[in-house]
Amino acid sequence: MPEAVNKQAGGALDGVRVVDLSRILAGPWAAQLLADYGADVIKIERPVTGDDTRQWGPPWIQGDTGDSAYFCAANRNKRSITCDLAHPLGQQLIRDLVATADVVIENFRAGALARYGLDAATLRGLYPSLIYCTLSAYGQHGPRAGEAGYDAMMQASGGLMSITGEPAEAGGRPQKVGVAIADIMAGMYAATAILAALNARHATGEGQSIDVPLFDSQLAWLANQGLNYLIGGIVPGRLGTAHPNIVPYQAFETSDGDLMLAVGNDRQFAACADIVDCPELALDARFATNAARVSHRRELVELLAERFRTRPTESWLTEFRARGVPVGPINDLAAAFADPHVSANNLVKRLPHPLAGELPTVANPVRFSATAVTYRRSPPLLGEHTQEVLAAELGYRPARIEELRAAGVI
Repeated sequence: MPEAVNKQAGGALDGVRVVDLSRILAGPWAAQLLADYGADVIKIERPVTGDDTRQWGPPWIQGDTGDSAYFCAANRNKRSITCDLAHPLGQQLIRDLVATADVVIENFRAGALARYGLDAATLRGLYPSLIYCTLSAYGQHGPRAGEAGYDAMMQASGGLMSITGEPAEAGGRPQKVGVAIADIMAGMYAATAILAALNARHATGEGQSIDVPLFDSQLAWLANQGLNYLIGGIVPGRLGTAHPNIVPYQAFETSDGDLMLAVGNDRQFAACADIVDCPELALDARFATNAARVSHRRELVELLAERFRTRPTESWLTEFRARGVPVGPINDLAAAFADPHVSANNLVKRLPHPLAGELPTVANPVRFSATAVTYRRSPPLLGEHTQEVLAAELGYRPARIEELRAAGVI
């Protein structure tokens, strides 16, 4: 069962305030990470409709609040206020809020916020210690700076889809990863950049602007595949579950299912060969080293595939684990969340929710020895904290708040 959470505040970023003008996933993911570490994140949303992902369902959260599971995945630990950025009073509200903040995160098209006086140059001119992080499809400069782009476009144009899926010779076509991984990785780059900028500000007292393009992030985390191309000069193709630089490192069919084998060195391969009753493979010049195995991938994989089909998955898993060879089942999400590791490490927690009672959330995987990750708030209802923030944080009087409400600003 999911673990009930402790609402006690505390964290490495206590005292840091973030104004989150972003929506969808990349920016909200970055802001949620900062919130998990203790920052006070105030999410700014359009009146009435809010963040687009509130409508990206089903499934919807229990209690039929109209919010999707998708929205809940990226917005815990935040407070939500509504504000119409196109209205002059709304723009002043944001400037007043930024005056109390350390960080702004936004993911509008390049130049879009300048017409409201909410761009980096304007706000940092007013508040030089401000850290202003922008996420966008192609960044703030270059021939494509004005273009919009969703995650799937970045996976496609940034090369990821070309190396994901079954090989072309097996009839495979380019595939998108099953989650919006380009958005998530850009959000993680943004979060680490913001932490670096906060550290730099301790020394200089000055904030700075941060530009995190999704396309650039996608290229950056191609990792070994990117360098394989730049150094080797060969455009990599799709290998299904296989690894371009390590063999055998892929899924194999068993007599009753599938398993994932990850042989990382020659010692592990010798153990693997012994387990499949082919110890001579480790002495064969074609397979004795990883480089040789990569060169003779097809022959080796065919030999191993024949052996793996002779026994059930659990039998193989037991023997490989006993010999220290990395191997695992290919779980669906039900099986993954049912793994004993999940409950032993409290990887699913429950957050109290004003309408649904409580909501599950997947725990942040980072474990600090002193400044623990905190789970203080469920994903907020739209505008749930507008009154609280305007009155308590900005000192707006009731008449001012009512004026903004009557004008449709909040």
